Amino acid sequence: MAVTISAVVLLLIIVAIMLRTGYLRIGPALAAALLGFFAASTGIAPTINSAISSLASLLAQITA
Repeated sequence: MAVTISAVVLLLIIVAIMLRTGYLRIGPALAAALLGFFAASTGIAPTINSAISSLASLLAQITA
């Protein structure tokens, strides 16, 4: 659970920086956020969650 929260915070910071610097416009950012929101309620959400979890454990093993 802590990995998910920190990933969300990290991605939020990245998107905020991209919006402030002009590399990302409001329209595409909103479209990406809505895509993530709707993808979370589909059948692919467990697959995405397990892929992110395995990537996080792989990174933890590399840094350990």
